[in-house]
Amino acid sequence: MDSTLDWGLQVVLWFQRFSPWLDLPFITFTMLGEELFYLLALPGLYWCANRRMGARLTLLFLLSAYLNAGAKFIFNQPRPFEYDSRVRQLTLAPGGGLPSGHAQNAVVVWGYLASRFRRAWAWWLAGLLIVFISLSRLYLGVHFPTDLVGGHLLGAGLLLLYLWLEPILEIWLKAKGLVWQLGLALAFPTLLALLFPSSEGITVSAVMFGLGIGFALERRWLGFEVDGPWRLRALRFALGTVVMLGLWLGLRLAFAGWEPDNLFRFFRYGLMGLWGALGAPWLFVRLGWAEAHLPQPDTSPIS
Repeated sequence: MDSTLDWGLQVVLWFQRFSPWLDLPFITFTMLGEELFYLLALPGLYWCANRRMGARLTLLFLLSAYLNAGAKFIFNQPRPFEYDSRVRQLTLAPGGGLPSGHAQNAVVVWGYLASRFRRAWAWWLAGLLIVFISLSRLYLGVHFPTDLVGGHLLGAGLLLLYLWLEPILEIWLKAKGLVWQLGLALAFPTLLALLFPSSEGITVSAVMFGLGIGFALERRWLGFEVDGPWRLRALRFALGTVVMLGLWLGLRLAFAGWEPDNLFRFFRYGLMGLWGALGAPWLFVRLGWAEAHLPQPDTSPIS
């Protein structure tokens, strides 16, 4: 392992020879893999562009984030700046290094979108983003090349499994009633939290909990649709984002120092998930910024 890390160290040091000239572009690319980006982009897709795609991609991203946090805990590999003091840490990066979450989530998110658009340009764009987001982690001194490979492999495996199971699970969910769907929204995140009760595991579980309940209730009682002029879509995004960021930042400040930390973390992120899936669509309909068409009773919560 040390020989592999030593080789990776030389790759990182070679990339950092181009600092500070390439700092800005690589910091920009790495921001496309940060929590804040997904906090804005995934709800925006759900509220303003394609509700079904947004719901499915959000669940896939959460599964990816959970698996990545678990893998980092298992491998517990140091990052380049921790391994050798010659490496400059050009961005924040807590936790272990293997596998790279940025690389893994880039494969999952952009690969999923490309698979839905099914156009050559979408695959080219996804490939370029995956490459440059991944390389940014080398340049910024927070990942070895093997971390990127590990993230790519885990992300590709999860993406292929999700694309295979997605239609099967959709049919299964359509056959179940609201009680089943709400029960699953409670049981599955609870199981994830028990299996990996770290801050990352609690965060993902809480968002899944809020989303699962929100998706099920929204499909049964609201039937939110994203159609409409772009002016209204922009208003939805602006209002929904302001509230989401308010919950994300405001509750973090409000709960700072409160114990038990995981309980208040669960409440905070669960409320964010519920707002994104149900609260915001309900408000958009009430304001006249979106239409509501109640679905048939057997509709899947993410269909």
